[in-house]
Amino acid sequence: MFRPIRRGLLLCAVLALVAGCDDPTPIVPTNPTLTTDTFTGQLAQNGAFTHQFTVNSTGKVTATLTSVQPDATKAIGFSIGTVIGTTCQAVLANDAAVQTNVLTGTAQIGGTFCLRVYDVGSVTSDTGPFTYTVTVEHP
Repeated sequence: MFRPIRRGLLLCAVLALVAGCDDPTPIVPTNPTLTTDTFTGQLAQNGAFTHQFTVNSTGKVTATLTSVQPDATKAIGFSIGTVIGTTCQAVLANDAAVQTNVLTGTAQIGGTFCLRVYDVGSVTSDTGPFTYTVTVEHP
């Protein structure tokens, strides 16, 4: 006869403990603050430039070729990657990028990243150097 009463009391005690542990505040993930870096330069025939930027946390990294002058239809190369020593190790690349092309990846860790812009044969002595602008948005 006492067993059902003990089980009932034990069940009530467990339910009271579980009810006390309920936290009504939902966990809301925070979005990292995004930073936009703008890089410009003048690309000569067979030339290349590397620009570095710092990613503070994991998240989406987007590089946009916002301007290529004097002819926005001419292709150049651009890539984003990680810095290893003094080298920019490309992770994403477009060897035929024209104005408005985008590279998008996800940084798995924070650190020093790089953007590389390079001639793929479009810059000639007749065209003269190309002026480029690339914006990079990252956490």
